[in-house]
Amino acid sequence: MQTNDLQKSIEEYFAAGAAAVGNSAAMAAFQQLCDCLENGTLRSAEPDPAAPTGWRVNAWVKRGILLGFRLGKLVASGEDLSFVDKHTYPVRRFTPEDGIRIVPGGSSVRSGAYLAKSVVCMPPMYINVGAYVDEGAMVDSHALVGSCAQIGKRVHLSAAAQIGGVLEPVNASPVILEDDVLIGGNCGVYEGTIVRRGAVLAAGTVLTRGTPVYDIVNETILRASGETPLIIPENAVVVPGARAVTKGKGRDWGLSIYTPVIVKYRDEKTELSLMLEDLLR
Repeated sequence: MQTNDLQKSIEEYFAAGAAAVGNSAAMAAFQQLCDCLENGTLRSAEPDPAAPTGWRVNAWVKRGILLGFRLGKLVASGEDLSFVDKHTYPVRRFTPEDGIRIVPGGSSVRSGAYLAKSVVCMPPMYINVGAYVDEGAMVDSHALVGSCAQIGKRVHLSAAAQIGGVLEPVNASPVILEDDVLIGGNCGVYEGTIVRRGAVLAAGTVLTRGTPVYDIVNETILRASGETPLIIPENAVVVPGARAVTKGKGRDWGLSIYTPVIVKYRDEKTELSLMLEDLLR
């Protein structure tokens, strides 16, 4: 089935609601979508220079993922570990020919997720349906890649990094990390935030749609606005910071509120500090 035909079928069966359950043609369309997601020929969001953010959301693909949950029924699965989930979303299995390194220890990749060759997964970690993880990326221990999140080439997700997805609403952009981004330990990136190429988030940095980011280099404040998500500029180095409460009891008590701060942009010294990443692969 061609992409246009597949899109038409997915839209039709998604709109049918409960009537699609038990329909073999609907299941076949969903399975084709899932296969395309796993081999990387379809994505829930993809680069588009014509789009305001440089990325286009494929809402119909996200509807197809939701269709899979509707069509699925609970089944038991697993050998060493026991799972109970929708039969449409089993755990993915890999072979040496896939060129993906998954170290033993409790990691899981859900069906409908794409992992390119040379991706490294350290246990325990989890990658959800619709996610796209490109070449040379590392997903470290206790890291999460949420549904539909887009992870670029050579991205490093350090231990306990949480990358939110955004499956719903279907028109909303998922979290996007472009090529060569470094996410430090215990970071959280949520609600459709876009982190541009080469940016670095220091350990403990949290980014959400409602989080203002103070760029002290360029003396600007970055915010999400309307349909535009929070966007971290290319090569920015972001660290956890604080801003003073200036009103009421918060001011009287000398309180401050967490906020991320761009303290610099990557340079030769920053690059030297990141060379260790290559040695870990």
